[in-house]
Amino acid sequence: MTKLKTLRAVNFLYPAPEAKSVSLVGDFNGWDPHKHPMRQGPDRTWSTTLELKHGHHRYAFLVDGVLTLDPRAQGVTRNERNERVSLLPVS
Repeated sequence: MTKLKTLRAVNFLYPAPEAKSVSLVGDFNGWDPHKHPMRQGPDRTWSTTLELKHGHHRYAFLVDGVLTLDPRAQGVTRNERNERVSLLPVS
């Protein structure tokens, strides 16, 4: 019997040409800014790709130390600190 794939690759993009650093933080990495630093491409957009489990994930971008919502997010919710964060359904 073949095991179903439980992870899906998700691309995260954040346009911040003037930013010095951008990290992806969320419930999938304990909100740790060191676990998923993003890289800035030639078009000055920051990006990273993660494999996430199916379900809803809360996340945000840490842009030069400031928690920032994803302008492309499918929803907004709150984290344990009652901060507004982005919501991503993965199916």
